[in-house]
Amino acid sequence: MTVPEALQPVDKRVQLAINVVSGVVCAVVAFLILGPRPGWAVGMVDVSALPTVNASFNGLTGVLLVAGFAAIKAGRQRLHKSLMISAFASSTMFLVSYVTYHWFSAGPAHYEGGWRGIYLAILGSHIVLAAVILPFALTTLLRGLTGRIVAHKRVAPGTLAMWLYVSVTGVTIYWMLY
Repeated sequence: MTVPEALQPVDKRVQLAINVVSGVVCAVVAFLILGPRPGWAVGMVDVSALPTVNASFNGLTGVLLVAGFAAIKAGRQRLHKSLMISAFASSTMFLVSYVTYHWFSAGPAHYEGGWRGIYLAILGSHIVLAAVILPFALTTLLRGLTGRIVAHKRVAPGTLAMWLYVSVTGVTIYWMLY
């Protein structure tokens, strides 16, 4: 007798791997941004265009997420799958570009506008949710790709909301800084 998908336990090793990968990625990003840089790195590469590239990846990710949501609501599962994989790829490209920018730049841009409190609230929530979303996105993606649709549907709405928020606030932060 086969156990229904909804009652199947999550493979603890897979979830542990997702959590470890997420923790390592967050730690590496934090170190690359906040930690000491070797003197040769700062300014070695012109990264002045990367904030625009980063905002573009965030915007593209947001569009892909909304399109993926619309596709699944319309019953277009293959299109949904392609769009969500594309959203994950776009987010991955954002992360590579973001880390590259912060490694080779002299430091993060500083907000100089009159809305500092709002900017810091958006930035703070964006940073926290950007770290939190990674294991949720990986779990949701893995469940969808492995056909665990009931389990996928349980986490997908929350993952979508967080991921979309991170994408939109990423673009908003760019607009506020530049």
